[in-house]
Amino acid sequence: MQKNRWLGVDVNDLMESVHLDPSASGRVAIIGLGETDYGADYRAARLKGPEYVAPDAESLACRAFERALSDSGLQREDIDGLCASFPYGGSTPSSFAAASQLKPGHTIPSGNEPWCGHGGMAPFVAAVEAVATGKCDVLAVVHCLPSKAVGRQYGGHTYSGGGRDSYYYYHPWGWSSQAAHWAMMYSYYQAKFSVAESDLGAVALTLRENAMRNENATMRSPLSIDDYLSSRFIVRPIRLFDMCLVNDGAVCFILTSTGQATNLAHSPVILAGWGNATVAHSKMHSMVRERLSSQLGAAGAEALAMAGVTIADIDHFEGYDASSIHLINQLEGYGFVEAGAGLEFWKDGNTAKGGRIPTNTGGGMLSGAYLQGWNLVAEVVRQLRHEAGPRQVGGAEVSMFSYAETDSAHPIVFTRHT
Repeated sequence: MQKNRWLGVDVNDLMESVHLDPSASGRVAIIGLGETDYGADYRAARLKGPEYVAPDAESLACRAFERALSDSGLQREDIDGLCASFPYGGSTPSSFAAASQLKPGHTIPSGNEPWCGHGGMAPFVAAVEAVATGKCDVLAVVHCLPSKAVGRQYGGHTYSGGGRDSYYYYHPWGWSSQAAHWAMMYSYYQAKFSVAESDLGAVALTLRENAMRNENATMRSPLSIDDYLSSRFIVRPIRLFDMCLVNDGAVCFILTSTGQATNLAHSPVILAGWGNATVAHSKMHSMVRERLSSQLGAAGAEALAMAGVTIADIDHFEGYDASSIHLINQLEGYGFVEAGAGLEFWKDGNTAKGGRIPTNTGGGMLSGAYLQGWNLVAEVVRQLRHEAGPRQVGGAEVSMFSYAETDSAHPIVFTRHT
């Protein structure tokens, strides 16, 4: 199996090390949600007025936590568990606990876990596991990316050294950014299914329309197909508007057991099912020719079976849109549409508001915000609470979130508590 490495640690091993037991299905609820001001912070960073100070990780995380705490209706002393994820540094769980005046009896990561400091969704899954197994009663899980503050960049000469950076990007293909993965995927898709280079623009346009209904989205200016086609290539045929954003931000969720999620200000959102599947043979074959269909299909089937639903029951989908083509791959791989028909399915309006499966309704990571997928879970919460305002999916009861990398799939099915 090809290895996807992060800071010298295998990412798939990280996810598997905190893989949830099926008996935890339906036992954990999200009862509080807080996010930072993605759009406002982005605009402030672009303007850089005379009094502008880039937000640091701790202040971003505290802002998200305070909003989640207020949203939950709980008191600070009710929080007895903490999972604080700072994959690019800027704070630690103990420092954040002190800054937010928390005294948790159970803290993760403690610094001993192999995935401590890792990005992605591994910390979220670990937080769910802690509540499901009774390690704590009420847990705050916060994830923060202070991209501007720490000078984070993607691609080019910034990726060097050992571990994942060296193998994953440079060897044996000579790639220097994630965009090269998506470009090769789409080039193969174009050739196999006879679609035009410009067809992919439909994804970016729909997500921008969704972002325009989201007051907290980063990119809210109208986007036309001419704008899309005139944007520069990142790696042909992938253009600027096919790629996810780079922005500051933090998300916080308050978790508790379903049994305790009563008499609350909002309808709890229940974690009903999840799956996990990784590449078992050539990564190039799985990623480009199959477009992860085997991994997506296996993990999706596992998550749906655990939740006791079928793909037809999913009312709303939030997929990890590092690039627009990856979103098409996920729609096909999970079975929302047959292989090769995903782009036409999208162009026909099936993923738009009012369509068959509304997708990335807050703007996703292409126009909403990039928080390694955490903001997509926040959108799931709002949709299942029926609090998404002008972008609300009518009658949403079941949502699927997909955290999918270029060699693995990790879907979660959420349901509205009734």
